[in-house]
Amino acid sequence: MTFKNFKLVRISHTLNATFGVLLDENIPFCVTLERPWLGNKRNISCIPLGLYLCKKVASSKFGETFRISNVPGRSHILFHKGNISEDTHGCVILGEEFGSLGDEIAVLSSGRAFQEFMGRVENDFQLEIKGIP
Repeated sequence: MTFKNFKLVRISHTLNATFGVLLDENIPFCVTLERPWLGNKRNISCIPLGLYLCKKVASSKFGETFRISNVPGRSHILFHKGNISEDTHGCVILGEEFGSLGDEIAVLSSGRAFQEFMGRVENDFQLEIKGIP
């Protein structure tokens, strides 16, 4: 089976967040927000760099989305809507642009970015997470 390939390239880190760009077959289409690297701890850390399989799931909280599978020591890592690092709970939040909400750097237009993401993906896909080149 051939999988569609997505790449998440992390471009910046702060004490509270990790920011990236999501590419569909090497074409950037949205930005991402994750928690900072905190040793891959459940619900409070971004996940390690690597190659993962993402599977369509129905989340009771977020509806239809994709789960990032095969993360060592972790489960239930989803793509979903949100704006600030506190919204992620170890997942990946999608947005159309970076901005700020109050004192925090945020991703904005998350609902539209999530809709575009879901429109681009019909089946399971591969996700490669890379650091700053």
